[in-house]
Amino acid sequence: MNSPTQHTYDGFIQAYSHFNQKLFNGILPYCMITMQRKQGAYGYFAGDRFGMRDGGQKTDEIALNPSHFKAQTTEEILSTLVHEMAHLWQHHFGKPARTSYHNREWAVCMRGIGLIPSDTGQSGGKETGQKVSHYIVENGKFAKVCAELISSGYDLSYIELWEETSAAKRKKKATSKTKYTCPDCNSNAWAKPAARLICGDCEVAMKAEELEEAEA
Repeated sequence: MNSPTQHTYDGFIQAYSHFNQKLFNGILPYCMITMQRKQGAYGYFAGDRFGMRDGGQKTDEIALNPSHFKAQTTEEILSTLVHEMAHLWQHHFGKPARTSYHNREWAVCMRGIGLIPSDTGQSGGKETGQKVSHYIVENGKFAKVCAELISSGYDLSYIELWEETSAAKRKKKATSKTKYTCPDCNSNAWAKPAARLICGDCEVAMKAEELEEAEA
């Protein structure tokens, strides 16, 4: 086996190339794929994040959060990669909204490749907004293309083994502050996880921060 680093990142490159050809007709440029532990996110996209020292070339970043790999299937991890590839597509060929916002154009792209946007990660959730996850269409385009890749012997072999003890998790959750966002004006506030906040301007309930899929 290759070094753990080479084995892991070669796998990401292989998966990116496979989905680029099968779901995006091979039009997406290569990007920098990284693993980043960003709290509250399975992954994120950042356009033009890296560049050559001489200024000759820029490239985008797709980051995947390895803290979630242990609890996810290979299909779920790869669906996050494709979620971020949809952002990359929009960055180069569409009209992205403001940073971290999932707009209608992006949602249409996601539906076209077999991933349904949802702010809850389940059927019936909002398809656009600041924090939007997705769920996989059963027997849909992504599911079939992903199954094809996995059946060829592909797998993400390395997962993160370290984790907090249950007591540490409970203590952290009890003492941490949670970010709340108004669904109408996107104003933010911070409070205890169980707090119920109302936006003073819009007079609507503010939503607690949940696991998100993408930053842009």
